[in-house]
Amino acid sequence: EEDFLDSQEPVEEVAKVPYMEFTGQDSVTCPSCQGTGRIPTEQVNELVALIPYSDQRLRPQRTKLYVLLSVLLCLLLSGLGVFFLFPHSVLVDDDGIKVVQVWFDRKNSAVLLAITATLRIRNSNFYSVAVSSLSSQVQYMNTVVGSQQLTNVSSIQPRSDKLVNFTVKAELGGSLSYVYFFCTLPKVKVHNIVILMR
Repeated sequence: EEDFLDSQEPVEEVAKVPYMEFTGQDSVTCPSCQGTGRIPTEQVNELVALIPYSDQRLRPQRTKLYVLLSVLLCLLLSGLGVFFLFPHSVLVDDDGIKVVQVWFDRKNSAVLLAITATLRIRNSNFYSVAVSSLSSQVQYMNTVVGSQQLTNVSSIQPRSDKLVNFTVKAELGGSLSYVYFFCTLPKVKVHNIVILMR
């Protein structure tokens, strides 16, 4: 057995042996290297190497892991893109009426109002939002007595809120002239009327 083991050459030593071609009656010279053991650089792109199907180079060890990580990364990036770019709601809250100015038109028996109100507009998006139009109506007893339309109101920064002031002028006259007579009664010190603003 020792003779058999001694006769086995390690693979490393075999790799160090230079290529030699034994030409004889039963042998054929290699057409690629012409027996030199080296391929000319001009032929490098023309030759094809045959690799056995069982070769480890054809079986990358982590291919499934790389594909799975790539799919998960794409899903994560697309989910984040949808979350940040998908429109969220823009909330408008009434912040109250700040100023009400009242005039009496004795000639036409009308009450004139200038109502300044404030709206708080909240932008919960991750990008700026432009408020292009704002409309408001003043109603008394289901009758529209004033309206206001504003354009190019404001631009609201991402994840912030902004106060927007606007003034609506209303006139209670004509068929509502009884309001004028009620509001000008000298016997009543405080005159209250209910109006709806939306």
